[in-house]
Amino acid sequence: MHDTAYTITTQTPRPADYPAYLPAPEGPVMLPSEIPPGVQMVTLPGGIRTLAYTQSPAPSAPVVPVAQPIPTWAKTTALLTPTIGGGIAAAGIGLSYAAPGLIAMSQALWSAVALIAAAAVGVPVLLRLGSAATGTGTTHITQNITASGMFGKANGTINHH
Repeated sequence: MHDTAYTITTQTPRPADYPAYLPAPEGPVMLPSEIPPGVQMVTLPGGIRTLAYTQSPAPSAPVVPVAQPIPTWAKTTALLTPTIGGGIAAAGIGLSYAAPGLIAMSQALWSAVALIAAAAVGVPVLLRLGSAATGTGTTHITQNITASGMFGKANGTINHH
């Protein structure tokens, strides 16, 4: 036996299922399926590839929704809604109190319309009856107007019959 200060090893061939993107192994090869959970193949800054424990990224905190400001138009509408509703309610109450007076007023207006219609028909009839009773006939008035030219002075005569 020889005592030597070094060990002679033979190059191990690349296994068939060893990933092609990894450099050829310099020592015993561990297949990706043999790597334990939490351990990954990493490349160090000097280019050396090695196995290392890696930490999974910490779960981020849940996103808290940020309260959005209320648009101005929504504020204005919200402020006007009770005002408009109150106005409609006040109008309804006012109409309920005014209903008897409105009904009486409409009847009075219909009476006034009937009176005007009767007067429009009755007054001429009464005038004709009155003139026939007195024996006086109707008067006819004839008026003749003449003018010469567009801006000429007009002359006229009036005849009573």
